[in-house]
Amino acid sequence: MHDGTAGGHGAADGSQMAAESRAQVFAGIRRDYRAGISKRELQRRYHVSFETVQAALDSAWPRQRRPMPPRGSRLDEFKSLVDEWLRADLKAPRKQRHTAMRIFDRLRDEHDADVSYFIVKKYVAERREEIRVEAGLGPSRTFIPQTHVPGAEAEVDFGDVTVELAGRLVVCSLFSLRMSFSGKAVHQVFASAGQEAFLEGHVHAFRVLGGLPIGKVRYDNLKAAIASVLGFSRARKETERWTLFRSHYGLDAFYCQPGLEGAHEKGGVEGQVGWFRRNHFVPVPKVASLAELNEMVDAWDQGDDARRIGGRARTVGEMFAIEQPLLAPLPEEEFETGRWSHQRVDRYAQINMRTNRYSVPVRFAGRKVSILLRASDLIVYDGRTQIARHERLPGKMEARLELDHYLEALIRKPGAMPGATALEQARAAGRFTPVHDAWWEAARKAHGDAEGTRALIDVLLLHRHMAHEYVVAGLAAALTVGALTADGVALEARKAADAHRTGEPGPGPSRGCLRRQVNNVTSLTEHRLRTQQLPDDTRPLPDMSKYDDLLPSRRRGREDQAGG
Repeated sequence: MHDGTAGGHGAADGSQMAAESRAQVFAGIRRDYRAGISKRELQRRYHVSFETVQAALDSAWPRQRRPMPPRGSRLDEFKSLVDEWLRADLKAPRKQRHTAMRIFDRLRDEHDADVSYFIVKKYVAERREEIRVEAGLGPSRTFIPQTHVPGAEAEVDFGDVTVELAGRLVVCSLFSLRMSFSGKAVHQVFASAGQEAFLEGHVHAFRVLGGLPIGKVRYDNLKAAIASVLGFSRARKETERWTLFRSHYGLDAFYCQPGLEGAHEKGGVEGQVGWFRRNHFVPVPKVASLAELNEMVDAWDQGDDARRIGGRARTVGEMFAIEQPLLAPLPEEEFETGRWSHQRVDRYAQINMRTNRYSVPVRFAGRKVSILLRASDLIVYDGRTQIARHERLPGKMEARLELDHYLEALIRKPGAMPGATALEQARAAGRFTPVHDAWWEAARKAHGDAEGTRALIDVLLLHRHMAHEYVVAGLAAALTVGALTADGVALEARKAADAHRTGEPGPGPSRGCLRRQVNNVTSLTEHRLRTQQLPDDTRPLPDMSKYDDLLPSRRRGREDQAGG
């Protein structure tokens, strides 16, 4: 029996060779033979043939196994044809060359070849590069090591990330700016990859870095920056706002070649986006808002300063400490990344922005307002007064409505309250709590649907002047004692706020509210005295006996006694 070591050894050696490396077996045979063990005993000990023992004694280096002859496949008779097609692709336009799937389809349709797609795919992947080399064109991709000057260059890119936002899976855009020398990267998540997000991501990154790259910043041909690509050169027609932004910060932009041909020109940031997504967005983050998510992203960026890239001796943070002092200083004023527009509020007290609808207070219905659209939020102004602020919606054809904006109209139309879209959104966001619902139900039973709803609206108006948790605490306490008026809720909410501010013992304003023991009647004088913290009144009580004579009952009783 041969195992293929010297002239083909027995197959009985195969299991042993699979368990241990051939070099270790050879070393053991040579060691034991020097210790005086016979060759026959070595055969039995190592479960090998005599030829293997002799080969080990002749040389410490096992001979190379002869490769197995390649297995034939049904593709063999068509390989010359596939090679011909691949050679013709060298002269064809880049976007009109054969893919593995196209070759597979042609073999089946034009030559009735019964072949597997995976065999075709593997062969095409190997032969395409070989044919390029045979034609003297060299490999399709080559990599040249680069040396980066500290503080000089950076790369920018966007990537898609999936987030569970307020209980719903949405696809957002991850902005990344990476310093080429240190590998320090700053990220931020936006609802979209529009121009506002592109500019705001830069501002955030520069603020975190504490400066600007003094050299070139590499970009794709993003629509946020590039209006059109001029010919086959690197000349670009930039968008107006991007030109103003670059002028404000003094950025020197370098635009990569379009498509896959330019991907390697900023490979650092493309790899960084993928690494960040795999390491921090797996599993999918669950957040209530993008602001909450970006706080997590900032923490992740700080934590990543402790990692080492590749075989570097220093961490990202240590490398960035070298280049941070070399960055250019930031301008004194930040660039306003938002875009202004003007619009008339419709009869639903809403404005339409980028296919989505946002609410404003109903008193502004029909009036023209100013809108500042930013990457993360939308701010509405009446003149110079801010009247509404919303986080931008990540999708399309959606609505974000604030219940507070409709309260004045709901007082006149209380019947519209139960089915209001703004109410459902407030419930989903957690601002309209089960305590609100319980108090509302009790108020409607006590006062009727209309008056009970109006009482609830009066309670909701308290949110404009008091913290949410205090109003909820007031609702819970009022519900416990059956105080189903807005005044009772307001009083209990102020008591909860006072207890929290002065540190008095008792349950917190947002915890254990339903277990609070509250008196049925609360003295307003006592409440004011405690709030104003006046000293105790030590004066004696006044003598009221002289005034008793003025009472009719007392005066009539004395007259009767005198007449008797």
